[in-house]
Amino acid sequence: MNKFLLLAILLIACLQPVIAQEKIGPTEQRLMDSLCIDLTKVDISKISNKKEATDVFMNSFLKYADMAMGVAEEHGVDVTDQSAMKKIGLGLGLNLLKQKCAPFLKLATLMAVDDNKATTENPQLTRGSFKRIDTKGFNYIVISDNTGSEISFLWLRQFPGSESFINAGTNLTGKKLKISSQDIEVFLPQAKGYYKVKEITGIEIL
Repeated sequence: MNKFLLLAILLIACLQPVIAQEKIGPTEQRLMDSLCIDLTKVDISKISNKKEATDVFMNSFLKYADMAMGVAEEHGVDVTDQSAMKKIGLGLGLNLLKQKCAPFLKLATLMAVDDNKATTENPQLTRGSFKRIDTKGFNYIVISDNTGSEISFLWLRQFPGSESFINAGTNLTGKKLKISSQDIEVFLPQAKGYYKVKEITGIEIL
């Protein structure tokens, strides 16, 4: 089996629900020890998303792909048997966690994150003072930050707190706001192109 295909099977397997595990053999233990030692050399604090975490694990695993072949042999598994290799991958991931390999635990947490879910659950937060609402096809809520610079946020759909701005007028002028937003690309006909804007996902009046 191609080493990269084996790696993909093991990596995907590490992200799947846990199943019962067999006894750890000496080759598998050496592989886990090697991986954990190699991962301790990585500055995990600089890794912030699923792709980066996956890349780090893949780069480390590639160094020991031949040893993984030995693990398959140790379990009496044909490396072309994807189902059996997936089971080995599950065991490898679980045992790294059981043996408290700290860097792998942090990587596994990031690798298991749904990127789309992360966008909505961990939005960008901006604080500033309410200035006005601009109407340009859609409404844009404009605030000024602590430097006096104006920042516009697209009011595209209903969000928590939107009711307060429907008939706001000048009543909220100067009010401190905390705006949750996410970056999206929209097509602007007048500019004949796509542009990134900050879409409001929630506003809290402070």
